[in-house]
Amino acid sequence: MSKKILVLGEARDGELRNVSFETVAAAKKISGGGEVVAVLIGDQVQSLGEEMIHYGADRVVTVEHPHLKHYTSDGYGQAFMAVYEDESPEGIVFGHTAMGKDLSPKIASKLASGLISDVTKIEGEGDDAEFIRPIYSGKAFEKVEIKEGLLFISIRPNNIEPLEHDASRTIDVSAKSVEITNLRSVIKDVVRKSTEGVDLSEAKVIVAGGRGVKGTEGFEPLKELANLLGGAVGASRGACDADYCDYSLQIGQTGKVVTPDLYIAAGISGAIQHVAGMSNSKVIVAINKDPEANIFKIADYGIVGDIFEIIPIMIEEIKKLKAS
Repeated sequence: MSKKILVLGEARDGELRNVSFETVAAAKKISGGGEVVAVLIGDQVQSLGEEMIHYGADRVVTVEHPHLKHYTSDGYGQAFMAVYEDESPEGIVFGHTAMGKDLSPKIASKLASGLISDVTKIEGEGDDAEFIRPIYSGKAFEKVEIKEGLLFISIRPNNIEPLEHDASRTIDVSAKSVEITNLRSVIKDVVRKSTEGVDLSEAKVIVAGGRGVKGTEGFEPLKELANLLGGAVGASRGACDADYCDYSLQIGQTGKVVTPDLYIAAGISGAIQHVAGMSNSKVIVAINKDPEANIFKIADYGIVGDIFEIIPIMIEEIKKLKAS
């Protein structure tokens, strides 16, 4: 049976995040040939709707309001529920992002619906779709299927391939007016304390440092290597606790969960809390002086040695490859 699926797109600094296109791809897979309607919420998002169409959405509904310039669960919840009531979909797909993790359970509660969160893979299509998600900090996976009721899932970024971009698709983007009222909080301004460049949760390549970097300066070669590879820099909680870097870089059970194509762990011992946040990376390269470090147990490639000797060699070799 075909289903109408509502997906929530996410914008940051005037651009759509890649997870927005991944939600469309996931919705297409489970819709059974039904309609995929993308929802964009914000202060100025109307111009972004066309890109959602290019990546496979059948329709786009935007909700704009001054109180939606910055995310709040109250404001976005009111906007999304207004669209939901108009559309009456059989399914909803969110990204399992900071915003999605906050908003999806609140929407599910309002709808008295179940929620399958942090989906990393979808097997089958339409009514036969089964959803794979990690449990026990990534030590095991469970397969879930929905027998009845609303189909509501959130997908982990960088796990479901977006559909091919098709600029020839041109469908009107509709705007819906929603009065955002009775907000418990209004965000006037946001001061970001994070690194510039590639979004850590969506990066294809991550170079992460642990206590082994020994200080703030130790992250500089990691940043250079990440820039050469077009990736992002991450960190273990130990490095963050030691004030070597900001907590916005933290990867792990209490930080960001990432699944890049390549994860380079430099000076990271491999505590279970950190492993929970990166063990599903496609290729893991570990660099550590201790040959007994836990990180080598999950690494695809291991280098036993001093990161301050090995990282510069890697940088030089990559520069040579780029120059050739």
